[in-house]
Amino acid sequence: MHFHQWKRREIIALLGGATAAWPLAARAQQAMPVVGFLNSGSGDREPFTQFVRAFHRGLSETGYVDGRNFAVEYRWADGQYDRLPALAAELVRQQVKVIAATGGNPSALAAKAATATIPIVFNMGDDPVKAGVVASLNRPGGNLTGVSMLNTELQAKQLETLHELVPSATDVGLLINPTGPNAESVSMQVQTAARTRGLNLHILPASTERDLEAVFARLGDLRVGALILGPDPFFTSRLQQLAALSVRHSMPAIYSNREFSAAGGLMNYGISITDVYRLVGVYTGRILKGEKPAELPVQQATKVQMIINLKTAKALGLTVPDTLLARADEVIE
Repeated sequence: MHFHQWKRREIIALLGGATAAWPLAARAQQAMPVVGFLNSGSGDREPFTQFVRAFHRGLSETGYVDGRNFAVEYRWADGQYDRLPALAAELVRQQVKVIAATGGNPSALAAKAATATIPIVFNMGDDPVKAGVVASLNRPGGNLTGVSMLNTELQAKQLETLHELVPSATDVGLLINPTGPNAESVSMQVQTAARTRGLNLHILPASTERDLEAVFARLGDLRVGALILGPDPFFTSRLQQLAALSVRHSMPAIYSNREFSAAGGLMNYGISITDVYRLVGVYTGRILKGEKPAELPVQQATKVQMIINLKTAKALGLTVPDTLLARADEVIE
């Protein structure tokens, strides 16, 4: 056999081997889709670690287990909303199969601006139709669907509940993150509710940890007798600090997340956020299986929880009325 004939055969055999190996690599690639997880909060803090677990629980309900048949790329903005567009663009460059845009409106809007083709599953505290994210709740129509939790409508109810527990407080504070998406709508809503009850409302802005310390230090001078924490991922990722500050400054405070009461805060009234992340996981799994976001109706999260931390109430010298205890879903003693 001539040398060049042998060489040619070897090359053909090698090429044959290579082409046989390619489909395997491609199949492995297909078998392990990557999900992009975009969030405006902080991944290394509670309760976001719990939210991630709930997201994975939802995925496992549709048969997806991390590391076995899908992988996740996490991107956290750590409360700095202006970082979200760049983080969303990174996930698009990585050609992820689905983007779970969580932690409120800023994530959803950043993901929507970054891609019109990659499916996006969001969770939002506002009406997604009004925010221009979907065409309608029943038939979203584009590459986005998700879970809507009408959080902003709950703040008036929080004021009512807090006033029931601390009827002597005529001045109430509302902590808001001015860089947050719903600061204005929450402020207007609580202002209206306060006016109806003849209460003075003090709107207190905070967007850094130092701001939080400063706000609590001022509450006494303002004669604020009770405090509402506006819904915001920045506050959610600092619940331990907020709960500790409210106890240290003897300030009855209410938040929307259960985790606030669990961290030592007085009480919470709001949608179960853990359940919202589970629903986002379920939709992410269904899209990985081939369903289209345009045809998956936006889910409305309606499961509202009220939890009272009796230990904190006692420390603050408050007596919780029986009527309020009877309505609580959980009492921490």
